[in-house]
This record gives sequence, C-alpha cells and structure tokens, in this order.
Amino acid sequence: MKKRYWIAGSATAAATLAVVGKLLTRPRDADWHRNRDVVFHSEHSRFLDVDGVRVHYQEAGEVNAPALVLIHGFASSTLVWSKVFLRFAKSGYRVIAVDMLGYGYSAKPKNGEYTIAGQARLLTRLLDHLGIARAMFVGSSYGGAVAATCALDYADRVEKLVLVGTVNNNRPLAFKLMRVFGSPVFGDVVSPLLIGSRRLLRWRMKRVYDRHSWVLDERRVDARHLPLRAAGTQRAIIRTVRRWDAERISRDAHLISQPTLLLWGENDLEIPLADGERLNAEIPGSRLIVFLNCGHLPHEEYPEAFTHLVVGFCREESVGRNSEQEQETYA
Repeated sequence: MKKRYWIAGSATAAATLAVVGKLLTRPRDADWHRNRDVVFHSEHSRFLDVDGVRVHYQEAGEVNAPALVLIHGFASSTLVWSKVFLRFAKSGYRVIAVDMLGYGYSAKPKNGEYTIAGQARLLTRLLDHLGIARAMFVGSSYGGAVAATCALDYADRVEKLVLVGTVNNNRPLAFKLMRVFGSPVFGDVVSPLLIGSRRLLRWRMKRVYDRHSWVLDERRVDARHLPLRAAGTQRAIIRTVRRWDAERISRDAHLISQPTLLLWGENDLEIPLADGERLNAEIPGSRLIVFLNCGHLPHEEYPEAFTHLVVGFCREESVGRNSEQEQETYA
C-alpha cells in the first residue's frame, strides 16, 4: 500500500514539475523579428504606438484610396485575412489589417482592457493616428462584435459594415475550452497548456474549415501557433474570456444605421447561421449572404468570392436604405 502511495505521489510530482516547466519556459511575447519568415505578408507589417500601446498592423494600397479595415476574431491575428488582404488592395482600397490588443504581434499589457468596447476604442485611436476619419469595417467572429461596437459607438467613423460569422451573444462561453479558460485557478494553470498546444490548435483550425480543411498547411499552423505560445497572448485570451460580454450586439442590432452586409458559412459550428438570420432581421436594410458548404471563415475557404462580394458591396451607392432585409446563398 505504501509503495502504491509513493508511486502515485511521484507521478503527481512529476506531472506538476512538467506543468511548471512548461509555464516557466514560455516566451513572454511573440517576437515579430524572429518569426517574420512565417508571418504572412510581413513586408506590409507596421508598428505604431497608440496611447502607450504598441500596435501591429498590416497596410497595403494607395494612401488616398478608400479605407477598408479588417478585424480578426478571438485568439487570432492578421493571418486570418492573408488570402484576401492583397486582393482588396488590388481592388482599389487602402487596406488596414490590425492585430487587436493582446493578439498577434501587438502589445499584451497585464492591465490591458481586453473587452469588446476596449478593442473598439483602441481601433478608432489607431485610425486617428493613421489619419483615417472614416472607413469600411470588416469584422470576423469576435472582430465582428468589435466592428459592430464601432458602428454603434463611433458611428461617424464607420461608412459601411461587413459582419462575418459575427459573435453577437455570450453563448460561445458554453464551449468546453471557453469554460476552462474562464475557470479561476484551474483555468490559470491548464489554459496555457491548451492554448500553447500545436496539436489542439491544428484540430481547432481544421474544424472551422468545414469541408475545405485542405486549405490548411503547416506554415499556416506555424504562423498561428507562434504567437499563441507566448505568455502574454495566453493571459490576454484568458482575460478576454473572463470579460466577455457580447449580448449588446444582439440587443442593439436594430440601432445599427450603416449599410450592413452579413456573410455566413452554411455549416458554421462556432457561430450558427441562425444568429446571422436573426441579425439580418434586426439590422435595418441589411443583406445576408450564406456561403454553401462553408464553415466559420468564408474569407479563407472562398477568398475570391469573398473579395468579390465585399468589394461589390463597398462600391454600391448608398442613396437610401432598403427597409426590407435580403438573404441569398452563394455556392
């Protein structure tokens, strides 16, 4: 019996040491200079100090062209726009893809405001520094909630709004991983191990691509994984979950006044199509386009079609708002 207890105690101690070792050997932050070879479109990367916060963004296109702002989702980065970034620039736009506070290669301060409202405020301040008074906003998933918040709180800054599989409530907090991230003490220890796991990341990335997981290659996994290994990113993810409050997006959707295009994957497992249909019914004059055989990221699964639809929407003359909502599918 004593021997059994000794073995169990030794195994527990070894596991504890292994966990502590992983936590202590994490890089503090993601090093852009060291990782630039795997950063997609690194030649377009820029860094700017915004109210004491170092923000990483990528920019392409003519400075005087209409501005198009791309906002990534939860635990992501500018990488998610890599397939459409230059397409938009070639279509005649000044494209700004931003790493939100705590993500990618932007700063990850301990006291950062990791909330939807905080991200929206920082984004508008970045645009101030870039001399962009008004832009078209394209937000994916959690970034869609940020874009919608900008449309509500900084309406004069948002000319048109494109929401892609947009977070619009707190239901994602019910996912198993999100429950772990939100758990005090236990989540603080276990979450970094899960966030930093390349194997788990690859499974998660494959899951969001529906039938098109072939778009996933190892460089893409590496580009996503390297920032997630950083202690600062892991802290930001945990705090984002614990300060998550997206109910306002659904509650105030009827107050969004900008021309709005909703793009959704038919088989989105993260944010179900029913959410997009509900937003379409709430946002006056909005238009919903559903990508058939598509998951959570239509801009990665159908980049050419995605670019075509967004550019077409942005070029439309906004003479008046159609009071009736529209919905169509895109194969």
